Amino acid sequence: MIKIRPEAYKYYFYFVQERMNIFWKKCNGENYPFSKDKILANNKFTNVYRACDRVSQYLISNVIYGVDCTKMKEEDIILRILVFKIFNKIETWEYLENRIGPLNTSNFNVDKISSLLAERIKNKPIFNNAYMMTGSHRKYDHFDSKHEKWLKMVETEIMKSEKIKKIITAKSLEKVYNILNDCSFIGDFLAYQYSIDLNYSPVINFDENSFVKAGIGAVRGIKKCFEDLGKNSLEDAIKYTQDNFEKYQKEFGYTSFSNLFGRDLTLIDLQNCFCETDKYLRVALPSLQVDNVRIKQKYNSPNLNQINYFFPPKWGINERIEPCKPMNSTELTLF
Repeated sequence: MIKIRPEAYKYYFYFVQERMNIFWKKCNGENYPFSKDKILANNKFTNVYRACDRVSQYLISNVIYGVDCTKMKEEDIILRILVFKIFNKIETWEYLENRIGPLNTSNFNVDKISSLLAERIKNKPIFNNAYMMTGSHRKYDHFDSKHEKWLKMVETEIMKSEKIKKIITAKSLEKVYNILNDCSFIGDFLAYQYSIDLNYSPVINFDENSFVKAGIGAVRGIKKCFEDLGKNSLEDAIKYTQDNFEKYQKEFGYTSFSNLFGRDLTLIDLQNCFCETDKYLRVALPSLQVDNVRIKQKYNSPNLNQINYFFPPKWGINERIEPCKPMNSTELTLF
């Protein structure tokens, strides 16, 4: 029997509503601050919909669909996604493509790319700090640099192994996750995140509601929002939230949530929101401690470069998108 912790769980639904309101205010070109909530105004939180975040948008618009993917091999698209996600940094990707051209299996030379990145890292960071790089790298310890190690792992354990074909012919999202998680260097969290990234592409096409895996941050959020899961798993708690979403919206009084151009929240979005709720609760309910006790990233000022939102065409929502209005730089003082 699942038992919620109402004083914490209500903030999950509050966060989903208020963070989505911020998304729409940004799209409408409204002035900063986008919320009267000091926690949301002063700290960094990801979007409610994972695919709306700036890096995910770049992945979808540029890495996957910015090239003519109809003329690319499926292996090329998978490689592009994995290499981009290793660094998860737009500037690193653009630096590489400016020097070697559109990345594909024919120009994926680990030595050359590693050499280019060795020069880059002297002056600029090449990794985004958003993800913990999990997994075991022991058998690659002879490589001097982190970036060379990761590129070699992708080459040897995916691109030059049977795993690449297994991904392409996988029959479920969970199977893709298991294939990636079988790599020595990826681990549970990245295996799920990479599976979702691959699922944005035309290579595979699975329902995002067919499989979910709770990441470390989501685990903390779930432990705060639920008093007891009984015999249920952490993933069951995410599915429980999806199944009872409207019920608790009404119960807690947060019924003005506006979804993404008609697309409902899926399990990956709900999972991410548990991670963000954990961060929010560190300030809102500091006595409810599970591991981390502070929010590490502060929100300095809005990025005034609006995103021209684009989502996987198979979602069928791109035709509903209206261009976002430009934001201006007035009222940038934080609370």
